[in-house]
Amino acid sequence: MPLQVGDNAPDFTLGTDDNLQITLSKLRGKKIILYFYPKDDTPGCTQQACDFRDKLPDFNKTSTVVLGVSKDDATSHGKFKKKFSLNFALLADTEGKVCDAYGVMAEKSMYGKTYLGIERTTFLINEKGKISKIWHKVKVPGHIEEVLQLTKI
Repeated sequence: MPLQVGDNAPDFTLGTDDNLQITLSKLRGKKIILYFYPKDDTPGCTQQACDFRDKLPDFNKTSTVVLGVSKDDATSHGKFKKKFSLNFALLADTEGKVCDAYGVMAEKSMYGKTYLGIERTTFLINEKGKISKIWHKVKVPGHIEEVLQLTKI
């Protein structure tokens, strides 16, 4: 059954772009933006990451942690983060276990071929570890502003 608002956010520990480990449950007491994106350094994913980068001071004012997740490895994340001066952690879910737990894998098609990939999805997790909001099939323009508004509540 897909995750729904009010569900406990599945806990996980993943490596970051700077070879640290982040465990979701250790962030209790803060709001968390957990956003899943398809691939480092692609146009939509870059725009989304840069939007979060630019608004991070505003998220910090609401005690909100921003975490990006893709199946790219830590090396790829590190290059992406450095290239665009990203100021938040990127998590490497190379085996796709966290993507599966959050139900963000979907069938996609490109050039007539179908494949399984990450559907751009954002989760707002409250201070108690419960899902407050889910955005499926995220369209990047305007998304960050909508997410930021909900962290102020």
